[in-house]
Amino acid sequence: MCYIRINPTMSLKKKIALGFFISASIIAILAAFMYVNFIEIRKEIRYLEVTDTFTRKSLQLRRHEKNYFLYSPQKADEESQAVHAYLAELKGILEQHPNMEKVDTEALRSYLAEYEQRFNHIESLVRRLTAAFGRTKDEHMQHALFISLAELAFIEKPSQTAIFLSKVISFPAGHALISGLRELESDNALLRKTGESIVETAKDLDKAAREKVESVIRLSQIAIVVIFPLFFVVGIGTLFFISRSVSRRLMLLISVVEKTGTGAFPHVAAPERKWGNDEVGLLIRKFDHMEDQLAEHAAEIERKNRELIQVKKLAAIGTLAAGVAHELNNPLNNIHLSAQVLAKQAGEDCSPIMHEAVDDILGQTVRVKRIVSELLEFARGREPRLQKVDLCELMGGVYKKLSVDTAKVRFSLDAGSECVILAADPEQMEQVFINLFTNAVEAMPDGGDLAASVRASDGAVVVTVSDSGKGIAKESLDKVFEPFFTTKDKGTGLGLAIVFNIIRKHYGEIAVASEEGKGTTFTITMPREL
Repeated sequence: MCYIRINPTMSLKKKIALGFFISASIIAILAAFMYVNFIEIRKEIRYLEVTDTFTRKSLQLRRHEKNYFLYSPQKADEESQAVHAYLAELKGILEQHPNMEKVDTEALRSYLAEYEQRFNHIESLVRRLTAAFGRTKDEHMQHALFISLAELAFIEKPSQTAIFLSKVISFPAGHALISGLRELESDNALLRKTGESIVETAKDLDKAAREKVESVIRLSQIAIVVIFPLFFVVGIGTLFFISRSVSRRLMLLISVVEKTGTGAFPHVAAPERKWGNDEVGLLIRKFDHMEDQLAEHAAEIERKNRELIQVKKLAAIGTLAAGVAHELNNPLNNIHLSAQVLAKQAGEDCSPIMHEAVDDILGQTVRVKRIVSELLEFARGREPRLQKVDLCELMGGVYKKLSVDTAKVRFSLDAGSECVILAADPEQMEQVFINLFTNAVEAMPDGGDLAASVRASDGAVVVTVSDSGKGIAKESLDKVFEPFFTTKDKGTGLGLAIVFNIIRKHYGEIAVASEEGKGTTFTITMPREL
């Protein structure tokens, strides 16, 4: 079975139409080929006629050339005129038919020009010799008969005539007749050689023309023998190829549709180049695109569900935290004031154990007040008061004011070529970076690198904060923004929850990536204008 490679960009409708009409197209191609071939044959036959005419006239030229040398000087004039006439006709053929082979045409023109030049020279030489014979007869009256006999044959046999005159009349080798006859013999030989070249070249042209005609005819025969079987084989092969290609790709698509119904979103398990660009290929591409969109929507729904759960958690915890903080705040203040009064009253007379107990009460009270303060901050969650904030300057200032020890930390801030200004609440943004920088420094107790970068693009600002600390366990990454979740021994678990709330109220997003032992990176994306 023979197959044709069908253009994959062709539509299925066109492929089906091609399957039905390809056989008729082959017949049309054959008919067109035969028509063109017929025109080519006619052209080659005309060319053959020209070469045949040229060959015949070349032979006629040689015949009249031969007659010119055979006949008497009086008869030779007629043959000379015929030679010039045929030369003119041969030149005319070359001028009228420039489609003859270029190399042969140039050669023929050269031969004809050389032939005409030599023949003209011979004619001139014959006239001089005829006049010389007349003068010689007048000078040698006693040999007039012999000289007359020699004059009758000198054109045909100049060499023998020269020998005859040398022996019979004893003309010296330098005599005008003897030297002229020798020159005529040489010119005759060269003229015959040029004439033979003309005839041989003409015959070669004629032979080449005949071979071309036969070649074109053979090509037509081969085309008929080849294209007619192709007419049947290609049509059947095309229909088989189209049906096989379509059914194979549809089966691939069916298998993927079945998997999609189970909740998976796989792509068609075949290289894209095999999909084709027809309607079936387009269907596969659209389906794969739909699979990608479904997968994205499913991931987006999952993310939104997680965010919704997080928001609900934060709301519930915020309500609880507000109540608890409110109830604890007044007693704590009283305890703190009472402890301060007790410390003053105790004075120096108090025992060391009493001093240590009072100091511990004050320290723990301050710690609990800080936790309550964070709970209130988390619970209040006021809306941002927007101002134009230079984010680079704000981040640099926050790092300088950190309350933790940063001596062993190498801090770098990459802000690009220009400062980034955005609309934000400066106090809340300070709280964001205080928490992020503090967490990063505390994650590197032995020192390390803290790198921050700010980039603006397409109306958004992207901020990254990376450290080279101990990192976060994979199973804890999804919980880092939940309230009261912490991996620290003394942490409250509210810092990142507050960060999450602030970024969300600025219509931004925050994401975390971490690997244990290599560090953590927080990425914040916020709009420049709210």
